[in-house]
Amino acid sequence: MTQTVAVLMDPIGAIHPEKDTTLALLLEATRRGHALRYMLQGDLAVRDGVAWARLAPLEVRDDTRDWFTLGEARWQPLADGIDLVLERKDPPFDNQFLYDTLVLDLAARAGVRVVNNPQALRDFNEKLAAQWFPQCCAPAIVARERGELRRFARQHGEVVLKPLDGMGGRGIFRSRGDDPNLNSILETLAGDDHRFVMAQKFIPEISQGDKRILVVDGEPVPYALARIPQGTDFRGNLAAGGRGVGQPLSERDHWIAREVGPELKRRGIVLAGLDVIGDYLTEVNVTSPTCARELDAQFGLNIAGLVFDAIDATAPRSAAT
Repeated sequence: MTQTVAVLMDPIGAIHPEKDTTLALLLEATRRGHALRYMLQGDLAVRDGVAWARLAPLEVRDDTRDWFTLGEARWQPLADGIDLVLERKDPPFDNQFLYDTLVLDLAARAGVRVVNNPQALRDFNEKLAAQWFPQCCAPAIVARERGELRRFARQHGEVVLKPLDGMGGRGIFRSRGDDPNLNSILETLAGDDHRFVMAQKFIPEISQGDKRILVVDGEPVPYALARIPQGTDFRGNLAAGGRGVGQPLSERDHWIAREVGPELKRRGIVLAGLDVIGDYLTEVNVTSPTCARELDAQFGLNIAGLVFDAIDATAPRSAAT
């Protein structure tokens, strides 16, 4: 059935089309005959309890030099002709992102399908959500007090320290309990003990890659993209210069996906990205998980097609759970 699909994303002119998962989703929507509409974060509003958006007609092409055309934007109620909203804004998950999910809740209550579920986007902090599945994780602590974080580092030796609201490897430090720079790192991340910081035991298998496992409607794609650090940088994130190498899921990868997948599906998260280093889950990405295009190219997949198959197969649901 032909639908009108609106996307909330970062500026489309600034993406890397050859590896952008949002573009892959939009290309699949086009192949299915759906009409596209485009909006940025500043294009949402509420009028008399109704969710509105300033929407521009959008056409997309699989062309790395000329991948989109935008028409003239106009304001309209989101429930007026929009069947589906793809919420694909990158982190940080700040106040504005939070407010966007509340506006999209209103749209969902008016009958618009929103993917991923706005309530789930609020509930799933991408760093903290992994801690819902401690059986899958390496030792970790989330705390504001620098003294607690220092004790954790002394207990476990080498650790990775990260803020809760970052992405792409930004703001992540590798340190040790005896690192003379540890206090300065903790001051940068936690301030005067007023910001949460996550500390995780360092997993040496990062040298073999930070695996991104895409989960569609609770089921894992059978291949992961191992993002392998380059040079002296310990981070595997592609945005930090990591190299992406596809590989079949291991038995442990499948087990982690079975532990996490049902909860993702229950909460209306159609597309998620699990980050796994060695045998351990480190993050659950739900805002704008990526790596679909790389896996498609390496293994002849159509992950965006799986996403739209899942959307088509499931009945519309309220964003409130």
